[in-house]
Formats: sequence, structure tokens, C-alpha cells
Amino acid sequence: MIRKQDAKAVELVKNIIGSIKTSEEGGIPLGNLTSQLFSNIYLDNLDQFIKRKLRVKYYIRYNDDFMILDTDRRILEGLVPTISSFLKEKLKLELHPRKVTIRNWNQGVDFLGYVIFPYHTILRTKTKQRILRKIKRNHRQLKIDPLYQKSFNQSLRSYLGILHHCRGNNIRNCIAAIVAK
Repeated sequence: MIRKQDAKAVELVKNIIGSIKTSEEGGIPLGNLTSQLFSNIYLDNLDQFIKRKLRVKYYIRYNDDFMILDTDRRILEGLVPTISSFLKEKLKLELHPRKVTIRNWNQGVDFLGYVIFPYHTILRTKTKQRILRKIKRNHRQLKIDPLYQKSFNQSLRSYLGILHHCRGNNIRNCIAAIVAK
């Protein structure tokens, strides 16, 4: 039952969700600011469950990606079915079977486009390839349309910003070579 004072907010949310069609199933496009807002609201129950009920000390979530760190592999293995059941029963969600991994920290943890090691971070190979492919495509577009310069510069700064958070000198050099052509 929706409280009368919440009806306008619920109607606004319905209008936002209903106004965007990305596929037959609907949904909100990735990158849309409302996606981030809604994921934080909806997954707050997951955050509370993991932090308060399961008492997990090292839990990190960004939108629908999360990781849990612990020194005991058995604890992590035990958390998977517990969290899976919670998601299914309370939020009608499922863990992606190919994305649930338990790794040793020194092997590197793949999270949000980076591979995080104990003392350094690198860009995930697929992310690197996607960035270089897009820069090449954008650079070709720039040669055809000089008015594209502002957009090209913005995307280039964005990609260089991503590299700011990891060891990315080789990738920066590849980008410099593409731009110099």
C-alpha cells in the first residue's frame, strides 16, 4: 500500500522508468544517472544485510557489482549461498554464475574494469582494448569532421582519467601514438 504522501514520488519514478525503452524488457540504460540512484536505493537492503546481519567487515559495492574480502576462503564460500538466497527471496535478483569468483588477493581481483593487486592496480585487458578501439574510431571521425574536436577531447580526457587510477604508462603511450597519427 502506497502512502498518500509517497504517491507523487512513486508516480515520478514510474514515469522515469516508463519513458526509456532499451529493449523489449524495458529497463534503464547503463550510465543513466537514474540507474545509479535506483541501484543504490534498491540494493541498500543488500548492503544492510551483508554489513549488519552477516557482519562482513570488508564489503565494497558500486551499482550492481560488489566484492567481499576475507582471509578465510571457507568464510567466503559460505557467504555465496547465503547472499544468493537473500537476493532471490528478498530482492528477486540472482548472482551471475560466471561472475562469482573466489580468488587469492595476490592473483588480482577483477573489479570495475581494473585488476586490483595488493600493491598496484592495472586496467583489465578487455577495458584497455575497448578504450583503444574507441579512441581509434573517434580519431578517424575527427579527421573527417574537425567540428568533432571538442567531443574527441572530452572522451580522451575521460579515458586518461581512467588511467589515473592504475598503472597505465604503456596504455598512455599507445594513446599518444594513435593521437599523433
